[in-house]
Amino acid sequence: MSDLPHENDQPDPLDGFDEIIEAETTRDPDLAVIEAGSRTLRTQGGPAHAEAPARPADPEVDKALREVETELATRWGETKLEPSVTRIAALVDVLGEPQRAYPSIHITGTNGKTSTARMIEVLLGAFELRTGRYTSPHVQSITERISLDGAPISAERFIETYQDIKPYIEMVDAQQEYRLSFFEVLTGMAYAAFADAPVDVAVVEVGMGGSWDATNVIDADVAVITPIDLDHTDRLGATHAEIATEKAGIIKQGATVIMAQQPVDAAQVLLKKAVEVDATVAREGLEFGVLARQVAVGGQLLTLRGLGGEYPEVYLPLHGAYQAHNAAVALAAVEAFFGVGALRAEPLDTDTVRRAFAAVSSPGRLEVVRHSPTVVLDAAHNPAGARATAEAVAEAFDFSRLIGVVGASGDKNVRGLLEAFEPIFAEVVVTQNSSHRAMDADELAAVAVEVFGEERVQVEPRLPDALEAAITLAEEEGEFAGGGVLVTGSVITVGEARLLLGKG
Repeated sequence: MSDLPHENDQPDPLDGFDEIIEAETTRDPDLAVIEAGSRTLRTQGGPAHAEAPARPADPEVDKALREVETELATRWGETKLEPSVTRIAALVDVLGEPQRAYPSIHITGTNGKTSTARMIEVLLGAFELRTGRYTSPHVQSITERISLDGAPISAERFIETYQDIKPYIEMVDAQQEYRLSFFEVLTGMAYAAFADAPVDVAVVEVGMGGSWDATNVIDADVAVITPIDLDHTDRLGATHAEIATEKAGIIKQGATVIMAQQPVDAAQVLLKKAVEVDATVAREGLEFGVLARQVAVGGQLLTLRGLGGEYPEVYLPLHGAYQAHNAAVALAAVEAFFGVGALRAEPLDTDTVRRAFAAVSSPGRLEVVRHSPTVVLDAAHNPAGARATAEAVAEAFDFSRLIGVVGASGDKNVRGLLEAFEPIFAEVVVTQNSSHRAMDADELAAVAVEVFGEERVQVEPRLPDALEAAITLAEEEGEFAGGGVLVTGSVITVGEARLLLGKG
C-alpha cells in the first residue's frame, strides 16, 4: 500500500498546499512551493539525508539565508550568460586570487559530472586530504553547491562567506558593464571558502562548457572530461566537435587529462587541444577502464583498471553501467593527482579505494526514496542521460510495471528525453516543477501523446498530484506485484519530489 494517506484513513496531507504558498507573500515563489510541499508531506518518506540539507532550524539563521538567496536571485540566472571570464577574473583578483591557494581537479562534460565529482571527493578524503567540492545545480539547498570534507557547508558559513565578499562583489559590479551573475558570485564564494578552510584540494565542476565558464579561472593539474553529448546546443554548438571545443578550454598547460569514452569527433578535438598545451592524456578503454562489473544488492561490484594497476572487488552503491564508468574516471583522476603512472608506478592502496567507493552517494541519481511501491528519483534531463537511466533501471530493478513522472525544462530536447523512456514506462504522468524554466504540463503532454499514445499519458500540473497519481497507478497490480515509479526530467523536479517525499 502507498505510504501516502488514503481519503478514508485520515485528512489529505495536500490540503492547504495552495494556501501555504499564498501565505508566503514575502518569499521567492519557487522556494515557497518547495517549502509548502516539504511541510505537507515531509514526515511520510523517512529520515532526511545529510547530503541534501533542509532549511536551518534556527529562525534567525533561516531568515539570514533567505536574505542572501533573495539578493542572489536579483542577478542573472544560470540560463542567462555573457560568455566571458572577465567579471569572475576581476572578482578573484580583488579577493587575492583564492583559487590559487590549493591544487584543483576540474571536471567538464555533458553527463556524469556531479557523480564523478562526488566519487573523486570521497576518494581524496579516504587518503586523508581535506577537500572542497563545487558542483551545480543543487538538488534541494543552495548550500549543497559548496562542500567541505564531503558535506555541504552550514547555512551559517554560507551566509558568512557571502557577507565577507559582498563589498568586493559590489566593487566589481560598479566597474563592469554587467553585474556579476548568480553563478559567478557563487563561484567566488566557493573559491574563497576553500581558501579560508583551508582545503588540500578542490574538486570543481563547470557550470556550462569550459573555456568561458566562471570556474575556469583555476589552473587545474588534472582536467576530467566526462562523456560529451548534445546539450545546451544553443550556447555550446550543434555538434559533438563544437561542444568539445568549448569544454576543452579547461585543459591547461602541462596538465593531465582524464578522458572518458567520447564520440570520435569530440575525442579528436580534445586530443588536439592536449597536444597544443603539452598535456598528458589518459583515455578510458586504453589507459584505464572498467574490466568487469556485476549487479549486486544496492549497487554493483566492479573490477577497475587504473593508471597503476587493477583494483578488484570494488563495491559501488550506485546503479547503472554509466556509474561504473564514472567510477573508473574518478579513480584515474585521483591516481593522476597523486602522480600514479607518471611519478610513481605502484597503484593506490586497494583497501582504501574499496572503502571510499563503498561510501559514495549521489542524491537524485537513481535514488530509491520510498518502498511499496518503490519510488526512484533520477535527474536525467537530456536524451543521453535518459538512455543511460533507462538502461540502468532495466538492469537494476525488476519492475513489473513502471510509471514515469516527468517534469522537464522548456529549453531541453523533451522529445528525445521521452523517447528514451518510452520502452520502460507503462504509463507516464507529465507535470511541471516550480521553476520559471519549467515546460508547461499541457505542452509536455502534447509531446508525450505523440511518443506514448494518448492512452498512456496522464496530465497532473501540480507535482504533488502527479506523485499521488503515479503511486496509485503503480499500486493497481497489488501490493506485491512489483510496480514502481520513476521521477525524472529535471534536477529541479527531482529536488522538489525529494522534499515532498520527506528526504531533506
